[in-house]
Amino acid sequence: MPALRIWPLDDIWDRLCIVTREVVTKLGDASLAGVIVATWGADGAPVRPDGSLAYPVISWQCGRTAELARRFPELMPPWTIFKISGYQVMSINTLFKLMWLRENCPKAIRAGNRWLMMPGLVEFRLGAEEHVDPTSASTTMAMDLSKRDWSAELLRLPGLDPSFFPKWQEPGTVVGRVSEKAGKSTGMPPGTPILAGGHDTQFALIGSGASGREAMLSSGTWEILAFRTDAFKPTKEGFRGGAICEADAVKGLWDPQILMMGSGVLEWIRSCFFSEIPQTDYDALERLGREVPPGSGGVTVMPSFVSDSGPNRQFGTKGTILGLGLHTGRAEVYRAALEGLSFQLHQALEILSTSTGLRPKGIRVVGGGSKNDLWNQIRADVTGLPITVTSQKQATVVGAAMVGFTGLGRFRSPESAMKSIEVRTTTIRPGGASRVYAERYEHYLRLAPGLKSFYRAAQ
Repeated sequence: MPALRIWPLDDIWDRLCIVTREVVTKLGDASLAGVIVATWGADGAPVRPDGSLAYPVISWQCGRTAELARRFPELMPPWTIFKISGYQVMSINTLFKLMWLRENCPKAIRAGNRWLMMPGLVEFRLGAEEHVDPTSASTTMAMDLSKRDWSAELLRLPGLDPSFFPKWQEPGTVVGRVSEKAGKSTGMPPGTPILAGGHDTQFALIGSGASGREAMLSSGTWEILAFRTDAFKPTKEGFRGGAICEADAVKGLWDPQILMMGSGVLEWIRSCFFSEIPQTDYDALERLGREVPPGSGGVTVMPSFVSDSGPNRQFGTKGTILGLGLHTGRAEVYRAALEGLSFQLHQALEILSTSTGLRPKGIRVVGGGSKNDLWNQIRADVTGLPITVTSQKQATVVGAAMVGFTGLGRFRSPESAMKSIEVRTTTIRPGGASRVYAERYEHYLRLAPGLKSFYRAAQ
């Protein structure tokens, strides 16, 4: 029986209200221009006419859709899905949640007269009209990405049509005002403009400040390596390499990217090998990792902890530790994880560069994973590119704010809004370990194909 996981929306709302009240208090006499919501993608819920949920929000971590994803190629070729939606067949996709509800709880589909994604669910509680933004919708595997609209062909799979979704609103569009009830809960003045938000990755691309010559890596539990382009051009190289593409927060742009496990792997290692170290004490782990020379004593970690994502998805690779010996210590395993994640990044960079024709001159890293200086140095040594980190780690927040200010007419574009703020940067350049890692990387590339038959037999 797969693990069933949902998001408790009431609890999320209560916590958001607590944080929002604290923020409003700290603002003091400063005016609040508006509010915009950015969340993770793929998750949403059917909503009844009275605004209540017809079924809880199924989490991307839920196992109930895994079997649907496994047999999905029998319904439609994955390459066809990719050409239409820009997405790979992954069990986290919204389309599988809709198909699961149709098969297992059809009354939820009947009772809910529309579907809201996570940003829309939160903004609806604030007082916004029902809407869906293209950035969130592009994480559903149900969108015709080239048209920035729903795909009737894909929606037929769960027996739906576009009328099941509310009207489109571009990020930054005013979609309502904070209600009296929401104002009491959040501390925000009633009447505050609510702006359509969206998926966190797209706002991070803006808030990172990455130039057109840089790739952006959003590093958290998951890592997303992304470019911004002016065309959606699905290629077989990108498809085979596990790339996806989403709608940018700015109309007329698209975001080819690779979604892969990130610090979620490090959290697993911390809980298994360093349980006595507090979760917040990242410096202690980094110090231990620095005591181990490049190559981690021959230990290699393949960070494919979610096997249907990342560059090695085509091989069915799972999380793997190789090269253990009687003298292997936990510090070697930790450093090997940092190296494995950096090898994965190098793979993703090569796949995106080949499939898009873009050759970035550097990588801009944002998010919690940008705080680890050792990891950043290994990233630079492995990829051979300068790694730039910013003083403002939460690029999603910055980008969403810039989109919001643009929607309120304060700036002509999110890019011009970004120029109005000062963001300090630090650049880490490739060092002496690059030669060691070049050899290790070639060995790493051979592991997934070599283990393919093993993991296939273990299914």
